Amino acid sequence: MLRSAIPTSQPLLWAALAFSAGLWTGARAWRPPSWWVLAIIAFVLAARWFLKRRTCAAQILALGAWFLLGAFFIQIRSLPPSNSQLNSLADDRELTLTARVIRAGYLRSAGTNSVREPIDIETETVESNGSIIPVHAGVRLTIYERTQAQESPSNDDSSTPTLPSRRDAADTISGSGNDVPFSPLTYGTRLRLRAKLHPPRNFRNPGAFDYEGYLRDNGISLLGSARAENVERLPGFAGSRIELWRTRIHSSIVAQIHRLWPARQAALMDAVVLGEEAFLRAGTRVEFQRSGTYHILVVSGMNLSILAFAIFWTLRQFRLDPALAAISTVIVSFAYAFVVGVGPPVWRAALMLAIYLGARLLYRGRNMLNAIGAAALGILLLDPRALFGASFQLTFLAVFIIAAIGAPLLERSTVPYSRGLRLLRSAGYDLRLPPEIAQFRLDIRLVAGRLARFIPPRIALTAPAFLLRIAIGFFDLMFISAVMQAGLALPMAYWFHRATTLGMPANMAVVPLTELLMPAAAAAVGLAYFSRMLAMPAARLSGLALDGITGTIHWLGGAKLADLRVAMPSAATILAALGALGLAALLARRHRLLACAGLVAVTSVALWIAFVPTAPRLRGGILEITAIDVGQGDSLLVVTPGRRIMLIDAGGLPLWMHSDFDIGEQVVSPYLWSRGIEHLDIVVITHPHADHLGGMPSAIANFHPGELWLSTDQPTRELSPILLQAKQAGMTLRLRREGEEFDYGGAHFHVLAPGRDLAGAMRANDDCMAATVGIGNTAALLAGDVEPVAERRIIAQHPQAILLKVAHHGSARVTSSDLLSSLRPRFAVISVGVRNVYGHPRREVLERLESAGVKTYRTDFTGAVSFYLNGESLTPDVALSH
Repeated sequence: MLRSAIPTSQPLLWAALAFSAGLWTGARAWRPPSWWVLAIIAFVLAARWFLKRRTCAAQILALGAWFLLGAFFIQIRSLPPSNSQLNSLADDRELTLTARVIRAGYLRSAGTNSVREPIDIETETVESNGSIIPVHAGVRLTIYERTQAQESPSNDDSSTPTLPSRRDAADTISGSGNDVPFSPLTYGTRLRLRAKLHPPRNFRNPGAFDYEGYLRDNGISLLGSARAENVERLPGFAGSRIELWRTRIHSSIVAQIHRLWPARQAALMDAVVLGEEAFLRAGTRVEFQRSGTYHILVVSGMNLSILAFAIFWTLRQFRLDPALAAISTVIVSFAYAFVVGVGPPVWRAALMLAIYLGARLLYRGRNMLNAIGAAALGILLLDPRALFGASFQLTFLAVFIIAAIGAPLLERSTVPYSRGLRLLRSAGYDLRLPPEIAQFRLDIRLVAGRLARFIPPRIALTAPAFLLRIAIGFFDLMFISAVMQAGLALPMAYWFHRATTLGMPANMAVVPLTELLMPAAAAAVGLAYFSRMLAMPAARLSGLALDGITGTIHWLGGAKLADLRVAMPSAATILAALGALGLAALLARRHRLLACAGLVAVTSVALWIAFVPTAPRLRGGILEITAIDVGQGDSLLVVTPGRRIMLIDAGGLPLWMHSDFDIGEQVVSPYLWSRGIEHLDIVVITHPHADHLGGMPSAIANFHPGELWLSTDQPTRELSPILLQAKQAGMTLRLRREGEEFDYGGAHFHVLAPGRDLAGAMRANDDCMAATVGIGNTAALLAGDVEPVAERRIIAQHPQAILLKVAHHGSARVTSSDLLSSLRPRFAVISVGVRNVYGHPRREVLERLESAGVKTYRTDFTGAVSFYLNGESLTPDVALSH
């Protein structure tokens, strides 16, 4: 008789894995839905026929049916259609909207003289050119209001503000108080407003975050902005009463948190307890990410599990029936998930918790892998696209590692000894235990007998047991943390490009403190509704736990080892990591040597991901120049024929935008990592403007270049911190001036600007570096943001180039006909942002390029575009066209 192909105790886990494989395949290999349906029917009928003849074949065919069902599901669950009617109007013109608030926000600072309020609205009607169009679409809207103290109130009664003034909130936001700056716009409020709308847009580089998809998954089609004076509240309520009560409860809990804890702690309590990140600083997020403990800041499965365990344990202490305690815990957990309202991750955790407790009630505690498979299958049937998100992958993989690898190994090592510490006074209990555990209990009694000469007998027996429980618990925590860190190395590298080398020591301290913080914080918030005095002991206890967490994070996050960033794993590495996890799960219940071999495989792959550099995906023997899409800014990747890698500028946002968005960390670095690049040889700052150097600190920190080339070292607000960072990193600083010619990495460089007599000019653009870089008979002119004076000096040097990086994002002041006639380029690239406020590129520049017969590429249209020069010709390549 053939052995069963699928372990009968985990059929749903295997079904979930097959279904997931089908989802992955279906997303990449489209076939007509009828093909999938016919194939599913054929596989099901075949499995039915083989069921009583060959069990192995029947099970394989059943898995094939699940695989085909996954491919079918992902293709019939198409993306929600966009609202083309509203999209046609979303061109930054001012529209009059009637809408309702579907997500309220909190007031935030937008500089010293204004505040902003991010909210989500659903439109009812849109008024354009005198016509009113009924349109229902989600819009993420930012409302701005000036808060200048010198503004004088109007005496005209007709100018009564349409919304409560936000000026008082500015002091609160800046830290002078601890009251929450609540929005005057709550869920269900109806509005009439004038706003400018535009569609969201991803940075069009390989490896870029899918911001459009993220908004789409949250029901948002457009982005917009409005001034507070252009927003009018309308009478009535529009929305769900249930959601209204949820938002009120959520806001009420946030208010209680900010009354119980100081502002610094309250911002973290918001995140840990409620998943509310409105008041978190960007630096705080980075510290938690670097230490491998970012899961603490979001309401993840761990946070909910800790709270649920505390509830279940408390109910059991009151001798409540296990079934009632489990049902009560599930109800409270789902209520908590409802109030938190952070989306699918916490609901997935609640569902898995319910299945786990249900399995306990059905006496199937040893079959948790099947319960995990059931939860995953249920989630993917409801939302097939969840498979492709980091949240689902991390949640499922973490639970799988614990249940399939960690728990079986502990059951064969520490768990029997932990059970042996029960009922130490009962000699009869020894007979029910394995011989080695019975001997362990006898040894404890022997030690207790010796201790009884000096301390009371009762304490002599309980003290060693208590210390042993602590030691076993510490070992279990250390072991699970280590296995988790090794097992999660792949998704951490794939999604976050981090090797969490400090995850184990950090979590060893953070997880126990979180276990103390969560129930204490929940008790403090609950008691605060009755008496602040009663709530303070629990609030102080949770505050001490939070201080312990932040102290650990700050200490470990500051270590150099925490800066270990990794490139996108190769396909071979991904397969090896998944194979190692599968092998470890299969061997966990086998002979001890085999189980250890599985652990060694997982650890080896994790070390490989963390410390073995990925081979960069580069073309050898040619010169590559890639314009990275960084919006309204510049960033060029230059790879020489000798495989030397340079980054010229790193994009950035102007200071007046008051944004925490880091172009270097969130745009430039992911593109380089997607190419397998982990090290830069040289970084170049053409001139000290924010849209060129704003992302450079992250590029230096992530890729550890050896040299920094500059056009000027005159200290400025933007440049000075980078110079200090470069010196601390031991980088070599070089000033480049007009007239320098040299070879580097098989490419020839000729610096054309800035002039030596203009260095240190008052205007940063006059200090801009411009140079040609070439191989053989082909070269490119990289013009930076040169101004007309520098351009005329460049023309006087008679450079020749097949490729022109158009100066100053297509400003009308440069890229003259004289330059084009002198240079005679065949290709040009303009690095420019969509709908930028400067109107770049100017129409006259595009016309001059067209008249000169130049084929022009724009990053706002094509995204990242590469040009390959081989000495005789140039080949352009748009990355996202593949």
